[in-house]
Amino acid sequence: MPSRDVVEAFAQRLEDGDFVGAIEQFYTPDVATYENNAAPTVGRDKLAAKERGVLAAFKEVKAVRVGPSLIEGDNVASRWIFSFTNAEGITRTLEEIAWQTWRGDELIEERFYYDPKQLGR
Repeated sequence: MPSRDVVEAFAQRLEDGDFVGAIEQFYTPDVATYENNAAPTVGRDKLAAKERGVLAAFKEVKAVRVGPSLIEGDNVASRWIFSFTNAEGITRTLEEIAWQTWRGDELIEERFYYDPKQLGR
């Protein structure tokens, strides 16, 4: 079970914009992440590379957590709003729920639930 301090430190890294640093610090080498019902991305290195690609595609990416993260045993749920600003200055937002499974203070699985149509608005 992760400690509240670790969950808060993880969330703070995201809110500070250090998405890759959060992956490198908190995820296990064999982590599996899922975008809705898509096939998982398996492995911290693959996930970090994928995140670098997303960040490179935008001028700015911001994350804001809505409310507290809920912790129950090894599971953590958090509500997020992400803003993606492209080179032309157009910003799209995505609201999602992140459902995480932790082993101690490390993330071993994460599932993101959101409506992908949000990014087209």
